[in-house]
Amino acid sequence: MPRHKITEGAKLPKHVALIMDGNGRWAKKRLMPRSFGHKKGMERMIGLMEHAFDLGVDYITVYALSTENLKRPKEELGGLFDLIRNHFAEYMERVCARGVRLRVIGDTSLLPDDVQEILTTSQAKTEKYVGKGINVALCYGSRAEIVRAANIAVERGEKLTEESFSALLYTGGQPDPDLIIRTGKEVRLSNFLLWQAAYAELYFSDKMFPEFSDRDLEKAIEWYGERVRRFGKTDEQLGERL
Repeated sequence: MPRHKITEGAKLPKHVALIMDGNGRWAKKRLMPRSFGHKKGMERMIGLMEHAFDLGVDYITVYALSTENLKRPKEELGGLFDLIRNHFAEYMERVCARGVRLRVIGDTSLLPDDVQEILTTSQAKTEKYVGKGINVALCYGSRAEIVRAANIAVERGEKLTEESFSALLYTGGQPDPDLIIRTGKEVRLSNFLLWQAAYAELYFSDKMFPEFSDRDLEKAIEWYGERVRRFGKTDEQLGERL
């Protein structure tokens, strides 16, 4: 598919992560139930994924449901699970048709059995794809992910390096996110990709997620392109002139 003009000579993030905050507040402002906001958020998520891949991004991670979110009212959680039941497979098949591999990251054993089956089947259909990926974080918490990886290493009797530890995370084998975008006015990571985010550029938007447009994504990527990523080095070492 043709790429947007933004890619012409621009510095693009290889991996973009999204904290999709504000669905419920967006719906409440419109006197609608929170489930309406989650549905609009899911539709926006798919649109942004498609646009990001068209721009030239290779990996996208979305924070769909944290382990803390499982404490929300049963009615709201039921609505979220119904969205997965009714739309997840179809939407993911549409996006992954670009040659994108899907991973669902998090403790999915906490989800209803039929939802787990949908997620497993959707992932299996994309296992042949390499080089591009989507991570959907469901029942995810970064601290739990880190503890899980450490326990795997302990059980194996391994002495870890940063590289071998990274390989044990849910995102093992993928590049760390270059750009993390959070919508909804909050300015924090909320237990999302804490290890992987060590050198990510952080972009915060006041917009609620359902109203975060394709153009807003482009603006975030343009902002990223203006950043100087030093990774501990000086400007002189990087050959940068500010």
